[in-house]
Amino acid sequence: MTEFKGMPQVPEPYWRDSAELKKFSALNEDIETDIAIVGGGITGITAAYLLLKEGRKVTLIEADSILNGTTGHTTAKISAQHGLIYSKLIEQHGEQNAKLYYEANHNALQFIRNLVNEHQVDCDFSTQDAYVFTETSEYLPKLHDETRAYERLGIDGTFVETTPLSFPVKGAVLMRDQAQFHPLKYLSFLVDRIVEMGGTIYENTVAGDVKKGPPTKITIKNNNKNEITCNQVLICSHYPFYNKEGKYFARLHQSRSYVLAVKTEKEFPGGMYINAEKPTRSLRYTMIDGEKAVLFGGDSHKTGQDLDTKDYYEELVPFAEKTYGVKEIPYRWSAQDIHTLDSIPYIGRLTDDYENVYVATGYAKWGMTNGTNAALLMRDLVIGADNPYEEVFTPRRFNPNPSIMNFIKDNANVAKHLVEGKLDKPNHTIEEVGIDEGHVVTVNGKRAGAYRDKNGELFLVDTTCTHMGCELNWNRGDRTWDCPCHGSRFAVNGDVIDGPAKNPLKKVEYKQEETQQNSSTDSTDAKRNERNSKQDFNGDAENQFNISDHDNPLKP
Repeated sequence: MTEFKGMPQVPEPYWRDSAELKKFSALNEDIETDIAIVGGGITGITAAYLLLKEGRKVTLIEADSILNGTTGHTTAKISAQHGLIYSKLIEQHGEQNAKLYYEANHNALQFIRNLVNEHQVDCDFSTQDAYVFTETSEYLPKLHDETRAYERLGIDGTFVETTPLSFPVKGAVLMRDQAQFHPLKYLSFLVDRIVEMGGTIYENTVAGDVKKGPPTKITIKNNNKNEITCNQVLICSHYPFYNKEGKYFARLHQSRSYVLAVKTEKEFPGGMYINAEKPTRSLRYTMIDGEKAVLFGGDSHKTGQDLDTKDYYEELVPFAEKTYGVKEIPYRWSAQDIHTLDSIPYIGRLTDDYENVYVATGYAKWGMTNGTNAALLMRDLVIGADNPYEEVFTPRRFNPNPSIMNFIKDNANVAKHLVEGKLDKPNHTIEEVGIDEGHVVTVNGKRAGAYRDKNGELFLVDTTCTHMGCELNWNRGDRTWDCPCHGSRFAVNGDVIDGPAKNPLKKVEYKQEETQQNSSTDSTDAKRNERNSKQDFNGDAENQFNISDHDNPLKP
């Protein structure tokens, strides 16, 4: 694909570039608190705010900088319209649970709206209608099914034949009075309130383990091996940092999707849109430097499973050109999303054995409402208040349709990529790695990841994921090493960006004279690596699939 010349060289979300966020120091001492929250995104920050209002002592820790994860890379639609989901939820979970799912997300939207209005939060909040549209007649039956689901669930929406978009559609499902905002301006307001109410926040503080006690303790991965002693733990770290219990790695998969912020030739009419067909195309606008910029999003795929992610950014350009015209593309970014086996997030107690440890994950692409709902639900669980949505979202639920089939499909996919990675033979040398390029290479007969930055500095890492041993692939669009098995992501220097991996990649030593290998050595090493890969797979497969009865994620 021909590269669009106006594409920003570095992925950077507009939200991060346009918000003023407080900085916090790292934790380097043992502390005691009432509630320990791990994760500084929309769920963790909202939960901290809510629990401080309940008079609890709250400490929040973040492995990186707050609001630099998925919350900082969202399209920031605040909507209970999550694609064509409600007809599917009725079929798989029943009408009552589908209704509760809608109510929980609708209430989350109302919570944000009320808070913004009450405190006059300057966060570009605006009410917008939301549409799922199709450009092909093939998808009209699905849209009509969704419209009937709206009617059964009492959702304020309907089927429409036209939309305000500049291009014709075959039809759309409308959900009225949804919203959009600048997520980091909204959450920076909550961060200020957290500090004012006496909450403590630590950045660059990595949680390592949970000791359920009593008392409950979180160990910190630093040189001092500090601990947080607390009464309750809220795991709000997008991917659960502690997943030895409950086997969450076998019940979740991760995907990436892409966004271009485009200043357009034609005027965008407002509203929020997503299509029903594939590839996904999503549209909404935000104001950048006093001018409307349309956020064109789409092209979801499993993390680490496509080798040239730069193409996904490029493929959004023709759609933007065709629909509204491209004057300028000031920003591009991508997002990491987590999916559960049955399309409903896991929110609640980590397991039956961990009564004081709560988890929230699996929002798919709808974290603004699901994340806020998670904070509200966990607040109620902590203070012992009744919440009508507890059973809908509990991680302990078991729904054989579709959980069993998705479990088999997802974990067969893991096994496939585990084997393929072990048998993959790199076809690049270190000398072929150009400026600002990354490739899988062979160093001393072993697979390694090489990246050369703009100053010519070479970064060499072991491409074996530190989670369960899968081999990483290079993400050219975002300059990261991504795992095709469970979605962990690593920076070019090996640092963890996204879990479930906790430990950084090993550094690889390189000496210029060692690159000259004779063919017989290469052949011997290749055969040895192939034998070792089969042995590695056997061990990892046992880890992946031999789940004890106690921890079986599919046990009712």
